[in-house]
Amino acid sequence: MFVPAFEGFALGLSLIIAIGAQNAFVLRQGLVRQHVLAIVTVCALADALLIALGVAGLGTLVRSSPTLLTAVTIGGALFLLWYGALALKRALRPANLTASDRAAPSLRAALAMTLAFTFLNPHVYLDTVVLFGGLSARYGEAERVAFAAGGMIASVVWFFGLGYGARFLAPIFAKPMAWRILDASIAFVMAALAVSLLVRLI
Repeated sequence: MFVPAFEGFALGLSLIIAIGAQNAFVLRQGLVRQHVLAIVTVCALADALLIALGVAGLGTLVRSSPTLLTAVTIGGALFLLWYGALALKRALRPANLTASDRAAPSLRAALAMTLAFTFLNPHVYLDTVVLFGGLSARYGEAERVAFAAGGMIASVVWFFGLGYGARFLAPIFAKPMAWRILDASIAFVMAALAVSLLVRLI
């Protein structure tokens, strides 16, 4: 069981560790220390759910439904553009640049954003449901469970490490310019992801 579990863990990390919308949001919330536990828990649980669905066979269904993928792609692109615009606005605004000055969103708002970044991103379905589900097909039933568990553990390790590890970067982000650079980078990443989604759709 160790081999499929390790392969699932390695695959999970390779899919998660990338500069994406969800990771950028978790990093930023970790830096300002707002609702970190709730956010990283939701991210990890969402990944676990999608991996379980993929291993259970939903990957084949999603892959064969162009309409579903198209709807998720358009919705995800619009959401990324909206959040990117907010990040750009923060980067251009000279005030309210330190962590202590930033108004914390409510827990409900933070969780809504987390769920949107997770479930409105088509890559999440392609990675966790389709790819994970497809690769798990080569294993027997018990090995598939171990493979999925490895991927779920990778999500927990990554999101909790990212959310709580971000605080060690706090001294760097005591400078307003660091916040400007971070928010400008987030805006660029969101816009680039949105454009890439729409280009693939076209």
